[in-house]
Amino acid sequence: MLLKSPSHDEKLPTQATTHSSKKQQYSLPTLIGYWLGPVLIVTCHIGSLLAFSTGLSLGAWAWIVFLYWIRMLAITGIYHRLLTHKSYSSPAPVKWIGSIIASSAGQMGPNWWKAHHEEHHRFTDQPQDPHSSVRGIQWSHYQWLLSRNFLPTKLPADVEQDIVLKTIDRLHFVPTLALGFLSYAIGGAEYLAAFFISTTLLFHGVALVNSACHKFGTTPFKTDDYSKNNGIVAVLTLGEGWHNCHHAFPWSARQGITLDNGAVKYLPDFTFGFIQVLQSVGLASKVKLPAEPDVLVASAE
Repeated sequence: MLLKSPSHDEKLPTQATTHSSKKQQYSLPTLIGYWLGPVLIVTCHIGSLLAFSTGLSLGAWAWIVFLYWIRMLAITGIYHRLLTHKSYSSPAPVKWIGSIIASSAGQMGPNWWKAHHEEHHRFTDQPQDPHSSVRGIQWSHYQWLLSRNFLPTKLPADVEQDIVLKTIDRLHFVPTLALGFLSYAIGGAEYLAAFFISTTLLFHGVALVNSACHKFGTTPFKTDDYSKNNGIVAVLTLGEGWHNCHHAFPWSARQGITLDNGAVKYLPDFTFGFIQVLQSVGLASKVKLPAEPDVLVASAE
């Protein structure tokens, strides 16, 4: 069954005052674990150069594509639309398995990821936005990760209360390292290079939503920010590039929505298709979608 939200104006809880005044206190092991994230991403960028000496067979290219696709889907379908925006409901094992796959992409753990994304929506393109596009495309793409903004102001209570998700979050680097070792075990240095390349490409694919989708594209919906719908990024991120729609309806399980000559038009959204598959086998319920009248009301025209 699909649930249609009563209003397109629904947003994440504000709590602006308490959010800014109560900073998260991190233990030393958590700090070390978190800062391993950027170290691993930089390592993958450098490790990609290994391909110049190993070459890449057809199997290695297939490994690159598969790892990119499965991990991007875990980020978009689990981290983003399920855990962060709760655009649908799913059993706990789906959250746990999806989060392990997503963390193997070097995208940090579910608690860290949700905390930053909530800050982004709460303060989009304002100074408090951890990767505000106002500070420039390089800042929003990667520089913010190397600043004090890297540590979330406050971790989300709901995922912190789930001991499995919390464990995955604090040990987010383990699946990444394990996947690197698995790649080497499968095909030696060539497949390790493929792992490095896939992880690097995936990092930039996700980062394009923060950078390119706040600079280039169309704005069919009224929002109080610079979010844009960008078809190229949508292809690279399995539907996340329809970013203006996402900021207009952040709770929507489907982001591939636009307006064409005053009519609602649906766009390719692979992640939404994945959610529909989960729903068809009983692993997703309470799927939230905006009613077409609400979509028309949100028009920027």
